[in-house]
Amino acid sequence: MLAIKWHYTFASHNHIIIFQTKTKSLLLKNQKMMRFHKSLFSIFSLLCFFMAIPSTAGQFDGPPVLDTEGRPLQRDAEYFIKPAITDVAGNLTLITRKGDQCPFYVGQVPLLSQETGFAVSLAPYREGEDTIREGRDLKFVFQVFTICITGTQWKVGEADPKTGRRFVKLGYDNTATGYFRIDKSDLGVYNIGWCPSDVPIKGRPRCGSAGILIEKGVRFLALDGPAFPFEFVRVDPVEELGSILQEK
Repeated sequence: MLAIKWHYTFASHNHIIIFQTKTKSLLLKNQKMMRFHKSLFSIFSLLCFFMAIPSTAGQFDGPPVLDTEGRPLQRDAEYFIKPAITDVAGNLTLITRKGDQCPFYVGQVPLLSQETGFAVSLAPYREGEDTIREGRDLKFVFQVFTICITGTQWKVGEADPKTGRRFVKLGYDNTATGYFRIDKSDLGVYNIGWCPSDVPIKGRPRCGSAGILIEKGVRFLALDGPAFPFEFVRVDPVEELGSILQEK
């Protein structure tokens, strides 16, 4: 009887040891699984954090547009826009059509004229970008006061009934038709065009390069024709003030 009782006690003790061993093993496995899940959660949280941070590496892509001195064009600086290769006319300026006082259109100063045209300021569509870059949407605004209440910002205007080409006219416009772009041609000169890439627009835009449309001897800037080469001459405020005082 004692032997049987001892054997039973020994067997029961073995069962307890085995049960305790299995319990510890399960606890260790659970702890490892919990640590594994915590690690996965930490990695997932880090990924979400970095994805939420706006990336600026490719935000302002594209080479800068350069002026005649090789300097990048800057937001709110003033520039004269003149022919880059052909000496057929002067700087861009504002002109009227059909003898009307308003609205104004973008055109060219005649070649033999003493006028210098008007400077423009440039403003990229994308916030935080101060450098004018190729292929990006931006506003062109003549820096001049006029009798018209429509403003001096460039925008896509009506089409010429004969050629179908669209004039570039002046007026306030915060939609896609109020933004243009500057691209470099294969010849290494700059062209101005309209083809929204940053500004939201419904449907597919009718992209077009800006060239010259001659109407009764007057040279207008118009889209949908051969691209005209331009270059940008930065206005020095000190020199500009000196010229104004000298004229007076």
